[in-house]
Amino acid sequence: MDFSLTQEHEVLRQSMKEFGERVIAPKVREMEETSEMPMDVMAEMAKLGMMGVTIPRDLGGTGLGHLARMIMIEEIARISAAIGMSLQMLHTGAGAILGGGNDEQRKKYLPDLATGLRFATLAVTEPAGGSDPFAIQTTAKLEGDLYTISGRKCFIENSHLADIHTVTARTGEGPRDISTFIVDKDTPGWRPGRLEHKMGLRGSQVGEVILENCKVPKENLLGAEGQGVRVALGGISAYGRPGTAACGLGILNGCLEAATRFAKERILYGKPIAELQAIQWNICDIYLDLETSRLLVYRAAWMLDTAQRADAEIAAAKFYATEAAVRAAKKTMDIHGAYGCMNEYAAQRYYRDAQLLISAAGTSEIQRMIMVRKPLS
Repeated sequence: MDFSLTQEHEVLRQSMKEFGERVIAPKVREMEETSEMPMDVMAEMAKLGMMGVTIPRDLGGTGLGHLARMIMIEEIARISAAIGMSLQMLHTGAGAILGGGNDEQRKKYLPDLATGLRFATLAVTEPAGGSDPFAIQTTAKLEGDLYTISGRKCFIENSHLADIHTVTARTGEGPRDISTFIVDKDTPGWRPGRLEHKMGLRGSQVGEVILENCKVPKENLLGAEGQGVRVALGGISAYGRPGTAACGLGILNGCLEAATRFAKERILYGKPIAELQAIQWNICDIYLDLETSRLLVYRAAWMLDTAQRADAEIAAAKFYATEAAVRAAKKTMDIHGAYGCMNEYAAQRYYRDAQLLISAAGTSEIQRMIMVRKPLS
């Protein structure tokens, strides 16, 4: 069993690390203060092919795969989990089309998404249906060659940024009569709603998507009617959950760096606090959570790259990495003492960002429900 990364992966990690420190790091303070996404950074990311990492080369992407995607998001989120989350949702929106679309749909949309000419998102969550995808109330009625879609989605990552939305809607009276559609933001009846003001991940755009008698061509139906939950959850499972887990890895990395640096520099009782056993144990816990999370996340990505079913493994990676990020951020704040509560230090940002990862792409309770199916099957 070989746990070493390829030279290509190592080069990718180093280039992403350098990009994050050179391009993203100078923007973090401004993002915290304004909650605005720096679009010049997104443009630079697009030039480097970061939008199309899992999109095949013949559709304009780089086709590097899921493990490369985890490394990329991990290094970006180490500097800014907000940009990491926005990037991973761009992948998720495109991934739903890649996994659930036909050849014509893939050729129409994926080249622009791969090169960053257009951005994507996945719009599933509603006020009445977060963890329960079958509780959605958005409707889609076929009238001739057009579906008329009406409803409201909430807590959608990239809600105001994305050009292409993959939207779930109810197409029948049955509890499972749900379908997924590709909706262009220029479609009459589509509009962005409330933009949320979040405690963390400041800079990533999370808000409402409103559809009022939105007319969508029937050829924009992904899969067949009634397959919407499968298409949407397929995108969430293969892209949303691993991507969120990779953001957790980024925060864990940031915590370990910040905690060790502060512990070496902070003098107490005439010596660096890094020499105190209590501090050492906290740093050890952060290190252990990082290494454990990375093994889980990379294994799940490897299984996706080798076309293995990985529902439980993906859920385990998302559950552990995000919960571990919260634990690590709390310990990092503790190590910093009063400084950990100050905006000048990253510790408090790691904690706020990590908390928001818990509910993204399915809460920890949902991940437990997915994981337990494997031993019980």
